[in-house]
Amino acid sequence: MRETWRMLRGRRDLRLVLSAGVISLSGDWILTIGLIYHVYAVTGSTVASALTMASSFAPQVLLGAVAGVFADRWDRRRTMIVTDLLLAAGLLPLLLVHSAAQIWIVFAVMFAEGAIQQFFSPAEQAMVPRLVADEELLAANALNGQVSNVSRLAGSALGGILAAAGGIVAVTLIDAGSFVASAAFLGLVRTSGRTAPRGPSGASVRAKLTLVGTELRDGLRLSTRNKVLRALMIFALVTSVGEGIMSTLFTPFVEHVLHGSPQDLGFIVAAQAVGGIAGGMFAAASSRRLRASRLLCYGAIVFGLIDLAIFLYPIGFVAVWPAIVGMIIVGLPGALTLAGLITLFQRNSDDSYRGRVFGAISAVEGVTVLAGTLGAGYLSRAVGIIPVLAIQGGGYVVAGLVMLIWLTDSAGPPADAGEDGQAGDLDGEPVGQASLAREMPAIT
Repeated sequence: MRETWRMLRGRRDLRLVLSAGVISLSGDWILTIGLIYHVYAVTGSTVASALTMASSFAPQVLLGAVAGVFADRWDRRRTMIVTDLLLAAGLLPLLLVHSAAQIWIVFAVMFAEGAIQQFFSPAEQAMVPRLVADEELLAANALNGQVSNVSRLAGSALGGILAAAGGIVAVTLIDAGSFVASAAFLGLVRTSGRTAPRGPSGASVRAKLTLVGTELRDGLRLSTRNKVLRALMIFALVTSVGEGIMSTLFTPFVEHVLHGSPQDLGFIVAAQAVGGIAGGMFAAASSRRLRASRLLCYGAIVFGLIDLAIFLYPIGFVAVWPAIVGMIIVGLPGALTLAGLITLFQRNSDDSYRGRVFGAISAVEGVTVLAGTLGAGYLSRAVGIIPVLAIQGGGYVVAGLVMLIWLTDSAGPPADAGEDGQAGDLDGEPVGQASLAREMPAIT
């Protein structure tokens, strides 16, 4: 743990990026909890809740891969600052929502916010490896996971309270302010976010579009050619269906299955952050001894099994407190899974291709999240909330087992990168040669 704090003390820009993340993600959690509860309270419809989340996920399908191309072309630091400011301004129309007749404004705003967010996420993921040495990368990603958990802990609990007390106006203004504060912190970062210029200056619009299309194809080709990146694609495909289901049905699960209040919803969601903080501290402190692939595989399996227990216990016993305990426990493997996943992605993609690879994986994830979101709203009417939610836990167990097989070569344990220790596939082939090329948080 001392090494982790020593790294933080010596990495000023990492501290700034993490601080920006804590602020903006806390605001996001406040808005997410408050908005989902408000929409469901006003409409009483799981379909409306599904459409709210689908509106934010749809741009990931449409723009995820393309946004990754621009993350490799534009200054990454500047991209994050501009998107933060646009995200703040884009929330303001939510202040006009007062009844079910105006819910369409929520859908429109969530779609616009999701579209803008697509340009932030690949820029951030491509920027982090520039802030630390390679041997510090797993620890940095674990700390970045801590940002998400601290934000969840603070924002989720406040979201339920503010939704009940101040309604949609309060949660909207707080989230908008958090984006402005985040942009201010990122403005103090000194590490360059510039990328190598691509294409001749003064090229025609047609030539530039052709170049963008070429780079997009290169990123997609790299994502399917590299063994580890292909594995991450499969992981995203399997687990993202469950994430869409969870985002849609967790609020109805708490209200109708557990008979909980808005405050209970906030506390249950925040509870996962407690275990997540412990998991993040463990991953950061043990980063030099743990393999990222092991964290991903075993973390996903345990995460899924605990989620199944959370969703199924109300069949025999209805109370809120077991869900809170279960969410605390599941936070530990959740944090380990996330740290392993992001580190594998970063180590197996070259800096000049990192935005495109992230964008490609994000687009795949978006398709399946959207499918899970829309399917959950309708399927829950036919078979009930609990059976549909169980798909989420089962998906993580299956995905973890698939990764355990896929990422394990004949020589032994799961591998993280090429044989030379640099980014590459499991055969040691380097990635990113010349021949190749923060959405709303889910409640999980």
